[in-house]
Amino acid sequence: MRAILDVLLIIIDIFKWVVIASVIFSWLVAFNVVNMRNQFVAAIGDAIFRMTEPLLGPIRRVMPSFGSLDLSPLVLLLLLFLIERVIVYYVYPNVF
Repeated sequence: MRAILDVLLIIIDIFKWVVIASVIFSWLVAFNVVNMRNQFVAAIGDAIFRMTEPLLGPIRRVMPSFGSLDLSPLVLLLLLFLIERVIVYYVYPNVF
């Protein structure tokens, strides 16, 4: 059981980095640092979008609009940190 929890914690950790990469990538696109017409850049953007949108989409629908400021990645990261802490502090010690 601990092995399953360890794998789950690793997946959560990797997904946190993907969300951070998504935020940085969106900034790079917004400030025209990277060109989305480049096929490689577009493939990376599409892959990051497909990985994060299933969790960011519902958060965006629930949160109020702040104009061009998107706080849904921050909310998602806070939820991931909360899930990770619950597993580490409450679930993991009680598993034999």
